[in-house]
Amino acid sequence: MKNIHSIEFYTGSKEELLPDFEFDFPYIASRAELDKYIGRHVPWHWHKTVELFYMESGCLEYNTPGGKILFPAGSGGMVNSNVLHMTKAMSQIEKNIQLLHIFDVSLLAGEQGSRIEQKYITPIVTAPQIELIPLFPDNAAEEKILKRILEAFHLPDDGLGYEIKLRNALSEIWLMLFELFYPIQKKKGKHYRSNDKIKLMMIYIHEHYPEKISIPELAAAAYLSERECFRVFRNCLHMTPVEYIKAYRLQTACQMLARGQEPVTTISHACGLGSSSYFGKVFREYAHCTPSEYRKKWQNRDI
Repeated sequence: MKNIHSIEFYTGSKEELLPDFEFDFPYIASRAELDKYIGRHVPWHWHKTVELFYMESGCLEYNTPGGKILFPAGSGGMVNSNVLHMTKAMSQIEKNIQLLHIFDVSLLAGEQGSRIEQKYITPIVTAPQIELIPLFPDNAAEEKILKRILEAFHLPDDGLGYEIKLRNALSEIWLMLFELFYPIQKKKGKHYRSNDKIKLMMIYIHEHYPEKISIPELAAAAYLSERECFRVFRNCLHMTPVEYIKAYRLQTACQMLARGQEPVTTISHACGLGSSSYFGKVFREYAHCTPSEYRKKWQNRDI
């Protein structure tokens, strides 16, 4: 299991890049130390893979288009394929460790079009109602799943038959989730997981954030009217397009401050935030410290 302290993305996107992911066995296990992530949060992103997780310590807030859920130590859950989500540690001082099984469903389904895929996989990964399945230990059935998720992390990856044992464990977990939560699929209401329009607009922002971005240009990137652009951002990210653009620029500035030595003025212009005085003002509102204080804090965090 690999310790991770940051997240990587495909260029110009917020689709997560998984560097160690191998197509001959599409699975990785990670130990995410959220307290060491810059800003103690993971920004909005998505991935085709399914994510099974267990909270080893701390408390983590998951945000999806459907809302937010808190996961304390001992809880866990599943994030469905291609679901927009962001996470943040709820404490600024305690350790926050999350264990993750990340895998492509083909590992369980086998050949494309198989009976297993049709009966058990597709109904879950294509259901917009199923964004995030929470699991808490005070429910006996959910506790059983959590125990199985945790046990699967302890399979020796250098032992004989590891891949088969792991696939069997993940298949068992999947069937348990299917039996417990498949009825969710029948619920009616508004669901935005399959809305690719927000992803097109997010990608446009990630490619053009150093420049001036107008709402008409942003809406055009997803073939929407300005009114629809605002509606999609409100429904999916619970903020306006302008708020997301500003937040993304500030998140980018945080990354540059923590990882480099560029002057603050250079960073403010590179992130599309204009003058250093304006940058200092909005940065203090966002991070509750000056850019220089933020750089010192995060560049010295391992000392």
